[in-house]
Amino acid sequence: MGTGPVLLIVAGSIAALIVMVLRLKVPAFIALLVVALGTGLVLGGEPAGVLEAVREGTGQALGFVAVVIGLGAMLGGLLEASGGVAALAHRLLAAFGEGRAPWALTAVGLIVGVPLFFDVAFIVLAPLLTTLSLRAGRRVTYFALPLLAALMTMHALLPPHPGPVAVAELIGTDYGLLAFYGLLCGIPAAIIAGPVFTRLAHGAPGFGDQAPPPQFDADAPATAAIGFGPALAGMLIPLALIMLAAAADGWLPDGAVRTTLLFIGHPFTALIIACGFVGSWLRMVVHAPLQVISDIMTRALAPAGLMVLVVGAGAAYKEVLIQSGAGDRITALVASANLSALVFAFLLSAFVRVAQGSATVAMVTAAGLAAPLIAVAGLSPGQVALVTVAIGAGASVASHVNDTGFWLVKQFLGLTEAQTFRSWTLCSTIAGLSMFAMAALLWPWA
Repeated sequence: MGTGPVLLIVAGSIAALIVMVLRLKVPAFIALLVVALGTGLVLGGEPAGVLEAVREGTGQALGFVAVVIGLGAMLGGLLEASGGVAALAHRLLAAFGEGRAPWALTAVGLIVGVPLFFDVAFIVLAPLLTTLSLRAGRRVTYFALPLLAALMTMHALLPPHPGPVAVAELIGTDYGLLAFYGLLCGIPAAIIAGPVFTRLAHGAPGFGDQAPPPQFDADAPATAAIGFGPALAGMLIPLALIMLAAAADGWLPDGAVRTTLLFIGHPFTALIIACGFVGSWLRMVVHAPLQVISDIMTRALAPAGLMVLVVGAGAAYKEVLIQSGAGDRITALVASANLSALVFAFLLSAFVRVAQGSATVAMVTAAGLAAPLIAVAGLSPGQVALVTVAIGAGASVASHVNDTGFWLVKQFLGLTEAQTFRSWTLCSTIAGLSMFAMAALLWPWA
């Protein structure tokens, strides 16, 4: 089969995925599996071989991703239910002062966004945004956008969030370098799309009004307050250990110290240590019942389960493309067009994001198609990490009506659709473009 037909089949598979998810409302997990099977068969694969590729791709991804996402969700659940997120937010706001609240909220989002999923962190902090808005007499978007921009950049770039974890597994990214470059690209993007954009644009017409207080799940299990210090430690432990392991891998000679640091800095071990620290503090210092701690962690796994399945199905699609040879054809086409892996990954991820809404699906799809190109491009580990950043950047742009985050922001901030477009959609686009610009600036030195 020639390159042209192969590329048409791959393009058709992406279009089919978009139609199934967006128009037919098929769950992304099922849609990705159907597209993976169908693409393999249309590309001429034997049915048994296609099924084996799906099994192999799913198994390889979930062996790592499921553990990281599950542990990350449990850590976030413990910090949320113990009031650790709220304690951190209030302490930083008090330190910055109300006049610099947007900068404080950016800092809150960057720290809280490491262990908590975007939607969970936003819902937990929404009452704080409403209080600030009413007290200061400003539109709620003035306080919300700095927080949202920071949460989104962390969600798109740093483990243990499902998108960057999935991409890292699919294209072979070093987690320490991903954390390093994720922060290096994400922090400036959060500042530009958050406090800077808010300062310039919040006075524009149609930028939103004050929001009504959001409604929360009163049945969610909770503990007494954990306090600022333990909450901050719980949030930063995984990131610090992962980056420490990356430093040890690059700078320390072989020996017991290097081996130990690599072990405790592996995402599995780092997240287990963080969960153990927070759980032990809640039991021994706060005196939370063991059953309540267990219920919190179990409840936190519910939203993580679907994300794990989506990542696994996306990995199956990637494996089908590789084993069918379609990945090699795409690699050859990109090489002939002199399009760098960084630009290709960003544009593809942005296209899928705009078309079907889900950032995680966009990242998994882009990583699957970019993986063969990256494998033969001779990229350095730092450049592979920056490609991961570019994929996360593309998956962040243009949050609109097919993105659940769009409706979450609209509902909890009390905005109209038009106001959400003018504020949140523009904010997410600025953040995504800023992340990509930072990755492009760092590319020659990575």
